[in-house]
Amino acid sequence: MAFRTFDDINRPEWKAALKIYHQAFPAPGRKPDRILEGMFAKRLSFLHTESEDGEVLAMAVTGRVPKAELLLIDYLAVREDVRGRGYGRRFVRDIETWARDRMKLAGLLIEAEADPGEANAERIRFWERCGFVLTDYVHEYIWVPETYRAMYRMFEPGFRAQDGGRALFRHIEEFHKKAFAR
Repeated sequence: MAFRTFDDINRPEWKAALKIYHQAFPAPGRKPDRILEGMFAKRLSFLHTESEDGEVLAMAVTGRVPKAELLLIDYLAVREDVRGRGYGRRFVRDIETWARDRMKLAGLLIEAEADPGEANAERIRFWERCGFVLTDYVHEYIWVPETYRAMYRMFEPGFRAQDGGRALFRHIEEFHKKAFAR
């Protein structure tokens, strides 16, 4: 397995990563491609890939949250035909190692869909198996119908979100505002 991180999308891996992104996230629930491209143009994001024999099997788009010293995993997906083989958890560990050792960050952050349903519950179980903690606070955005809860994975033991996750969403919202700003 080859883990790689890029701070631009002008490379062959982007096309493969974008195909996985489109496959995993239906159009209504994902950022438009032009927004993703803008995030890289603004230097907000990183593209991570996990490849085997030159084929991209997993992709993630992340962004540094400087005020919290966290890496926000905005999107992470494993190619559909190789799901269930442990690639996702290995990929998350590789992103964690990169964030901790290379970027010197304190932890990882995601937002998980909070609406009831088996698909959302399975995604939360995946992140919990990766060591993430689910917060209590349910966040409602004004521009999307779904509700979300923050999940975090701190590298040093002992951290607990004090306000149920509200402060974590302030960081997530700040990142999204920058992503969508023109």
